[in-house]
Amino acid sequence: MTDAAWIDAALTSARPQAVGALLRYFRDLDTAEEAFQNACLRALKNWPQNGPPRDPAAWLIMVGRNVAIDDIRRKRKQQPLPEDEAISDLDDAEERLAERLDGSHYRDDILRLLFICCHPDLPATQQIALALRVVSGLTVKQIARAFIVSEAAMEQRITRAKARVAGADVPFETPGAVERSERLAAVAAMIYLIFNEGYSASGDTAEIRKPLCEEAIRLARLLLRLFQSEPEIMGLTALLMLQHARAAARFDAEGAVILLDDQDRSLWNQKMIAEGLALIDKAMRHRQSGPYQIQAAIAALHARAARPEDTDWTQIDLLYGALEVMQPSPVVTLNRAVAVSKVRGAEAALEMIEPLASRLSNYFHFFGVRGAFLMQLGRNEDARIAFDRAIALANTSAEAAHIRMHLDRLMRDSATRDAKAGK
Repeated sequence: MTDAAWIDAALTSARPQAVGALLRYFRDLDTAEEAFQNACLRALKNWPQNGPPRDPAAWLIMVGRNVAIDDIRRKRKQQPLPEDEAISDLDDAEERLAERLDGSHYRDDILRLLFICCHPDLPATQQIALALRVVSGLTVKQIARAFIVSEAAMEQRITRAKARVAGADVPFETPGAVERSERLAAVAAMIYLIFNEGYSASGDTAEIRKPLCEEAIRLARLLLRLFQSEPEIMGLTALLMLQHARAAARFDAEGAVILLDDQDRSLWNQKMIAEGLALIDKAMRHRQSGPYQIQAAIAALHARAARPEDTDWTQIDLLYGALEVMQPSPVVTLNRAVAVSKVRGAEAALEMIEPLASRLSNYFHFFGVRGAFLMQLGRNEDARIAFDRAIALANTSAEAAHIRMHLDRLMRDSATRDAKAGK
């Protein structure tokens, strides 16, 4: 990995710990964010020359804090810093800052940051968008893609959320047990979207964005420690583990996407799969089904299949049907259609997704899946049109390359037919 790629990955991974600690110190979200960004600029200049620090997050906390204090002093000139009760008692000692980041000190910082972003004064969509921006540092474009909305709409959503937090006199403290329970769903959704942003990366970006998946799993584990008997958090954690366990098999050496049926299953992380399977089995015993548990159960059926042909597509279809009832979404229906194509054929699957066209008119996967169904039905010209639209909507070069493989196959099939017909 190049210096630039390593630094980007390190900054992404360290962001929740660093911003959380800076927020604890300054008790102001904008100041904490600005301090972190300034520390990142110093890192980009310092780390390539001097090498990586022993503890990147601790380095960023220390540098960000010092730069922010200098800025406050310059702005206030001779005015004193805030009173002691207005800031925390964060030690100046580097040794304390360089403690292991999985210690309770840093866990509290991260949870404080998560729950503040998911404050009930904010609508759920603003909670999640703000947390993705502040906690994980995702760009507005990345967050908009996760929500399938325009960048302008997401920019407004995040701006409104920040304004509400600033104007609501939100206490920058870890909420009590009741408040944590009330905000649990929003925090879980935010972790899920962080994972999806890392999981959806492909090609050269897949390795760089991998820390997002790992951070989401770490945060899910952390949340599970707080809510040990909550089956949906068990389901969420199991889902992320089972999905991430396939990471080594999802792309070839050139960064091209490898579909699930074509993956080398010997590359799957069996230890992570075993942990995920045990966790979803434990969750299901509570008999309190929820969306994360259902998705984890689907992932478990894939993980348990030694070969693609061993996959229980009938059960997957039923699980997606339950998920449609519990959490209606055109994307859920699109995913279910893939299972339907395996059980009842491409015609039934195509009939299922046709009503989704208007709602998923800018969704890459809709046109990729539709093209695949059309190709299975021998409707090659319609398939070609769908694949062309998918390429136009592709978010990465790997996605576009995958669709081009389908187009190449269509061209080969067409040439073969023409040759047989004597054209």
